[in-house]
Amino acid sequence: MTPSEIFDRMRARWLAGAPTFTADMLTDDVVVETPFAAPGHPTRTAGREQVLAYTEAGRAAFPVRFDECRDVLVHQTADPSVIVVEYELVGTHVVTGVSAAAPFIGVLTTRDGRLAHWKEYQHTLAIAQALA
Repeated sequence: MTPSEIFDRMRARWLAGAPTFTADMLTDDVVVETPFAAPGHPTRTAGREQVLAYTEAGRAAFPVRFDECRDVLVHQTADPSVIVVEYELVGTHVVTGVSAAAPFIGVLTTRDGRLAHWKEYQHTLAIAQALA
């Protein structure tokens, strides 16, 4: 898969309520980084099994249904295995029914058609306000 195809698959999984990744999307040594993660959450997770376990648990515990991934901009880089994506996720809190949106930027790196590195910059204040 190309970097854009992997990102398209990630978006489809978010909107389907599924964990972000499946094993066949990831390299064995994949790294997922969220430098601005909320306190108590890791900023770096490495290894296919660890990433899958973390994202599956996170999706199960996150009380938001993603309704839309909008304003998507995909920026190609000089390296064909790397893209930078800008997007906004719109979701609805499954308990309160409150809808909110938060912007994100991600840097996606592939190797041999699989995700090797995902670095996501989140607007954690917007996320925290939506969950309040």
